[in-house]
Amino acid sequence: MTAIKPHPCVYPETEAELRVQLAACYRLVAHFGMDDLIYNHISARVPGPEHHFLINPYGLLFSEVTASSLVKIDLEGNKVDETDAEVNRAGFVIHSAIHAGRPDALCVLHTHSEAGTAIAAMPNGLSPLSQFAMRYQGHTAFHDYEGVALETGERERLVRDLGAHHTLVLRNHGILTVGRTIPEAFILMYYFEKAAKVQLLAQGGLAPGESLVYPQPEVSALAARQFTEFAGDILPPGTREWPAFLRMLERTQPDYRL
Repeated sequence: MTAIKPHPCVYPETEAELRVQLAACYRLVAHFGMDDLIYNHISARVPGPEHHFLINPYGLLFSEVTASSLVKIDLEGNKVDETDAEVNRAGFVIHSAIHAGRPDALCVLHTHSEAGTAIAAMPNGLSPLSQFAMRYQGHTAFHDYEGVALETGERERLVRDLGAHHTLVLRNHGILTVGRTIPEAFILMYYFEKAAKVQLLAQGGLAPGESLVYPQPEVSALAARQFTEFAGDILPPGTREWPAFLRMLERTQPDYRL
């Protein structure tokens, strides 16, 4: 496979660029209705050997997050820069686990969206009822609920359960995606939410005696491979959509850059 050529829109080379891109991701999650008041978290690994990452300050809505408001912490939860902002402990526990255990994960995105959380209570998670869902077949892991993620002992189990997958269903809790880029983590969450909504609508819309229509297993497996292989593309998912998302933010809420 051809090597992926770095592009500043996709692979920030500086912390300043990363902050802008991560702030944009927070705004997009809010725009598409996947946020949960001041809770949930999106983090991104800061370039360099220090294993620092950026995360939201506890108390801001996602729609209020800006590039400069993001907090830089280390894998033990210590703030790297001088700031009065606090970090949600559950955010630290979950995100430090994944950043320590998955060096390929530049971005970790966690939500409590209604549709995603409903799917997290279903035995098999997403079913291949839609093309949206098929990209997750064979690439989704499950983590059993252990209470609010406040104990550092859960970090090992989070990493173990995620394994090499890009999506983790947190039972009775929510959804987590990881990406080699911020756009990839975002687009994985966006389409998981769409797939979840389609599944819930389809299941709720059945008339008595009706059954849902599934593709043949080999067909859904083919679609999963096509998504995984980017249909011959060498760019990670989300790359092409991201400039359009940024144009939308520039028109509607350009203060995310501040």
